[in-house]
Amino acid sequence: MTAWQLLALAASAAGGGFMNALAGGGTILTFPTLILLGVPAIQANATSTVALLPGAAASLAGYRREVATHRAWLRTLLLPSLLGGALGSVLLLATPERTFAALAPWLVLFATLLFLFQVVTSRRREGATDATTAPVPRLADRLLLATVCQFAVAVYGGYFGAGIGILMLVILGFLGLQDIHAMNGLKNFFGICINGLAAGYFVWRGAVIWPLALVMLAGAVAGGYFGAHFARRIGRERARIAVVAIGFFVTAVLLWQRAG
Repeated sequence: MTAWQLLALAASAAGGGFMNALAGGGTILTFPTLILLGVPAIQANATSTVALLPGAAASLAGYRREVATHRAWLRTLLLPSLLGGALGSVLLLATPERTFAALAPWLVLFATLLFLFQVVTSRRREGATDATTAPVPRLADRLLLATVCQFAVAVYGGYFGAGIGILMLVILGFLGLQDIHAMNGLKNFFGICINGLAAGYFVWRGAVIWPLALVMLAGAVAGGYFGAHFARRIGRERARIAVVAIGFFVTAVLLWQRAG
């Protein structure tokens, strides 16, 4: 592999880590890059998952203050994230990925439209009060719905993963969370849970191409860390707009891939 190809891998991973810190969809940069370089689809997906995982941890560190105010949801959605991620990773290596890949554009588009609706309606609720002071919803209020939805997202995340961040932002938003930075932090935590189990299974099954994964890992960490700080600096409103823009971008790329 040439130096330019290695540079392309690192750049795609940095962009993927940055996108994951803002909303999600980093797989859309890393997965096609690996495919274009001749990596088989299953190995490309597995390698991408492993490479982006440290980047999610780096961006989570950037949101640690906001996440600390919503620890109840960490406990609530942890188990379905772990179980769903494990199941999805098993499905990936056991079946072709065409079925889930065909659904991916429509899942992401639907989630983006829902999030856009939340952006419009949340302006009426927020007022002048900082969203970080909003009370965490009681666990009993929507526990069953949250668990089922998060499990479904985790299964999809363990299988393919493109756009799971946006889907989780939608779930968190309808559970009552309004602070986009806290939502991004929680989303990154659950993404680590989902992809962590999936990555472990891929490694165990020998589906990861380690030389490529290590090159991408460095870029993903840098992109994830600086992406979290960038999101906080541009403010909540612009961060929400970035989420919507990324969602439409991810949808367009997925549809383009399917058409190709």
